[in-house]
Amino acid sequence: MTTGRGDRNDQDGAQAERAVQPTRRASFLQTMRAVAWSFFGVRKQSGYEQDAQQLNPVHVIIAGIIAAVIFVIVLLLVVRIVVS
Repeated sequence: MTTGRGDRNDQDGAQAERAVQPTRRASFLQTMRAVAWSFFGVRKQSGYEQDAQQLNPVHVIIAGIIAAVIFVIVLLLVVRIVVS
């Protein structure tokens, strides 16, 4: 005769194991790709949720600064070409 407590303990143990497993962190290249998509303005909801779980905030800040500098340089080059 089971009281149901064993099943509950098994479920709690399985949930605890899932909670302990570390999430895989994204590489800097994956962070750059996510930042590029955000500059473009197109991203699936599932991709956004995955990014929110995996991206390192420091990498996002660095990648955003790099992308902004590249964007400004490209704009300056385009303006120089058009004006000349």
